[in-house]
Amino acid sequence: MFKRNIPNYITLLNLFSGCIAVLFAVNGDFVGAAAFVALGIFFDFFDGLAARSLGVSSKLGLELDSLADMVTSGVVPGIVMMKLLEESFTIYSGKLNMQPEDFMGDVFNYLPLVGFAVTLASAYRLAKFNIDDRQTSSFIGLPTPANALLILSIPLIIEYQETPALEGFLLNPWLLLGLTAFSSYILNAELPLFALKFSKFSWKTQGYKLVFLVLCLILLGVLKFIAVPIIIIAYVLLSVVLNKLKLTRD
Repeated sequence: MFKRNIPNYITLLNLFSGCIAVLFAVNGDFVGAAAFVALGIFFDFFDGLAARSLGVSSKLGLELDSLADMVTSGVVPGIVMMKLLEESFTIYSGKLNMQPEDFMGDVFNYLPLVGFAVTLASAYRLAKFNIDDRQTSSFIGLPTPANALLILSIPLIIEYQETPALEGFLLNPWLLLGLTAFSSYILNAELPLFALKFSKFSWKTQGYKLVFLVLCLILLGVLKFIAVPIIIIAYVLLSVVLNKLKLTRD
């Protein structure tokens, strides 16, 4: 009984991490939120690994995994995007020498809620994942953990890579609205993406995954948090290229 539930206990640790991340995000502590989202994603990776290693995969585990991801990789990035939009509109109105409410009237009070489009799109993507038998060894659309890291990298770049020009660029409200739209789209796009799983490793068929992981580590070491959006974009582009090559071979 205990062995069968080990993966579920790990999944609950993911959910617990997500709940703590929500508290940090609501209070505007994006660094704390990012730390617990990263911890939740860590548990999310190992619950599936544990289930496969122990041979105890179950429908309960699949549903529980999506519920945990909904909080860690769906609710948290939505809150962070909303908070970033609030801050960006305040800064933008200040540049116009206006009060936020004078800049956009009542719209200002509600427009940041657009950030929760990320949460809604994440919920739809997770529900669709559970009934899509095409996503057993790869993904269709960007996985919610990757999308969460993309959004949470913004406040981390601002916090730790103190470049005024870069901060001004990232806190542009129109950029953030565009990123919200892109994020909501790419989560549910009919775009096949490879999964970083190494079952029965073969250099010929899966060597590119290892190369990609090594390059990711190098980029993170050199560029720090700026590397995160670069890695996500590279992941999508590499998947597109691999899909094209596969179609050509077929």
